[in-house]
Amino acid sequence: MWGYLSVLPAFLAVWAVTSIWTVFAIAVSNRTVNLTEGIPYISLCGSYPPQSCIFSQLLNMGAAMAAWICILRYHQLRDWGVGKWPNQMILWSGLLCALGTSVVGNFQQKNQQATHLTGAFFALFVGHLYFWLQLLLSWRMKSLPQPGAPWIRPLRLVLCSLCTILMVAMVILHTRLLRSASAACEWTVAMLLFTLFGLLAVDFSGLDSCTLCLQPGSSLSPPPPASPISLQAQPAQAL
Repeated sequence: MWGYLSVLPAFLAVWAVTSIWTVFAIAVSNRTVNLTEGIPYISLCGSYPPQSCIFSQLLNMGAAMAAWICILRYHQLRDWGVGKWPNQMILWSGLLCALGTSVVGNFQQKNQQATHLTGAFFALFVGHLYFWLQLLLSWRMKSLPQPGAPWIRPLRLVLCSLCTILMVAMVILHTRLLRSASAACEWTVAMLLFTLFGLLAVDFSGLDSCTLCLQPGSSLSPPPPASPISLQAQPAQAL
């Protein structure tokens, strides 16, 4: 049964794809990027107004959805019996990916290049690690539930492997000043990561809903009321 929570990863994938291609279309239409000079980096498309404002807003909303998905995934893996440390490692890699995405949108390349590149590292490389960790966990823990069709896990392996190959190629091509080819690798990696996030809809298909519970700390808990026996015993001890 597919609950409403399974829609969230699919919606994030559609949102992210639509967002960056919308920014690309605006950048091409107002000629802040020139396709005759080669394929531009995603960051370059979102560096100039007015698309820089749209780029920032869309990435911030996508980062918020990604963070919520990572938190839901953490609780799901915990309920499946995954240990604390591997589960927290997966959680923090996902949250760093979401944080990096927000940093990329808020600190444009032409204004804060060092901060922007740090965010891009978290968004792409650490985000790629987020899915590798889950894939390795699924192979290591044979008892871990595997929702969906049997080909889902091999598909994730193919997508993660392509991400690794393309990110290495992206770095090498960039250092050799083959910027257009490097940018093409970056766009492909982004599409692959969005697809991997969308595939989490399969894992969330067994979730019906989630509930937020607040637990007060021990210092805030009211003292337990005294029992009738203790109230009767206090005068007797005084005598």
